[in-house]
Amino acid sequence: MNATPLEMSPDEALNLFTATRSRTRALAAPLCPEDMMLQSMEDASPVKWHLAHTTWFFEEFILKPRVADYRSPDDRFAVLFNSYYVRAGPRHARDKRGLVSRPDGDAVRAYRDHVENSLNDLMNASRDDSHEIAHLVELGCHHEMQHQELLITDLLHGLSFNPLLPTYKDPEPLAVTDQTPLNFTRHAGGLIEIGHDGHGFAYDCEGPRHKTWLDPYEIADRPVTNREWIAFMEDGGYSDARLWLMEGHAVAQRESWEHPLYWWRQDDEWWTFSLRGPQPVALDAPVVHVSYYEAEAFARWAGGRLPTEAEHEVAFRDVPMGGNLMGDAGDLGPLRPLPGQGIWGDVWEWTSSDFAPYPGFRPPEGALGEYNGKFMVNQRVLRGGSCATPKDQLRPSYRTFFYPHQRWQMMGLRLARDAR
Repeated sequence: MNATPLEMSPDEALNLFTATRSRTRALAAPLCPEDMMLQSMEDASPVKWHLAHTTWFFEEFILKPRVADYRSPDDRFAVLFNSYYVRAGPRHARDKRGLVSRPDGDAVRAYRDHVENSLNDLMNASRDDSHEIAHLVELGCHHEMQHQELLITDLLHGLSFNPLLPTYKDPEPLAVTDQTPLNFTRHAGGLIEIGHDGHGFAYDCEGPRHKTWLDPYEIADRPVTNREWIAFMEDGGYSDARLWLMEGHAVAQRESWEHPLYWWRQDDEWWTFSLRGPQPVALDAPVVHVSYYEAEAFARWAGGRLPTEAEHEVAFRDVPMGGNLMGDAGDLGPLRPLPGQGIWGDVWEWTSSDFAPYPGFRPPEGALGEYNGKFMVNQRVLRGGSCATPKDQLRPSYRTFFYPHQRWQMMGLRLARDAR
């Protein structure tokens, strides 16, 4: 993980740190201790672990190297709350994070307070390396924003196994949405540049900015909706092997996929489990919790395809940032986006692009360079952000990535097609 050259001042970094840590506390505030321990699968982590790991990040990469007399509340936390950073030392098994009942929630909150106080003291001190520290704090805040999103989606997955179908957020239904026609906008293509332009924060995998060729294409002005997905289901889309990649169809058969994750049929109506508890499926909201395999099959059924990440970036990079995002509209569930403007938030949109290095990519040296580069295999890029993505996290070049079988994130799709 890395960032572009610093543009954030120490004061701005401190303000971002304060706001980011406050948002994490607010996300965890409604939860009881038992909620904080849920780990429903290896891909998900308990809320308590997210709170501690994001704290460990600031301690490991800022406080320990730069504060000579810094002392951790417990040196064993370095093993418990490391994730993938091999160069930072040994790590507790990922699939057993939910078994770590101690330290308890109070101890984790005390750990967060200890690190926050120490980092505040460091940032308020007069130091020659204050700008370098600000750079690392900004990086740590964006890392924590990623975990805020994971905290929400991991929690939703865990709560979904409870037959009582508990709510995380107020159980009032989301706003009723209206059917919106599907239109496509044409883009000329040609030799274009994509990737981060070097201004402001970005992860290493968003660069270098480089040229690529696009043939003329068309892209939909809104994501695929639940209404359209139900039509796909009713037309036998899940059982028609002709629509599916062979590997995807094998996964769908093995996992008995017949509808998006969290859906069920009740009294001739489709329902879904959400952060607001059980909700009727909103027909004209974007479909969510579908895998790459499902999205790719739907696109074939609909006579289109998934866009490449370059097509997606070029089509929407001039659209103003805003939408149904965490900390913006604030609804932790997809809503009907406005045509032509509904790109940021609601659902991440699968692309047909592999998560691969851009030409000239080199991972940074040290443990911080491990975060993205070593995951550049067998995963697909998604673009656009979701209702669980913090607004400060997004920019036109932002790439998130998941394996093609995964569904628990806020994943949807937008159609593209070759220009006629």
